[in-house]
Amino acid sequence: MADTHREDPRPLELAFPGPERDRGVTAIKDGTKTALTGLLEIYRHAGEALPQAGRRYSVLDSQGRSAVMIELTEVRVVPMNEIDDGFARAEGRGYADAAQWRSAHEDFFRSAGVAEFLGHTPTVDGDTLVVAQRFRVVEGS
Repeated sequence: MADTHREDPRPLELAFPGPERDRGVTAIKDGTKTALTGLLEIYRHAGEALPQAGRRYSVLDSQGRSAVMIELTEVRVVPMNEIDDGFARAEGRGYADAAQWRSAHEDFFRSAGVAEFLGHTPTVDGDTLVVAQRFRVVEGS
């Protein structure tokens, strides 16, 4: 079994290039973002393995350049309705609570960009499975 700490970091792109990605990268670098969420259906559609704790990622900016390196400290697959206020705030996007987090993520997961990638608009509700990840910055802060 490989030591994930010694493997080359994989690239990680937040959302889509542009202001939303740039705000996310800035929030990671300034320490306000210590969690991220992915739609499980996107991982499955892309044929990607689920992330694992200990894995490092090079977070890319909107120009495709490495901006900061993170290491996952926790990965859980949970229904959206199990995301709590603490995790919502750790996303670093200014969510006051899980209800705001859920509303924003429902909108994003139903967005035209996600629908284009998946080939359909996904059904998103409280039972929708997400990949909830916590991380720490290991380089580039």
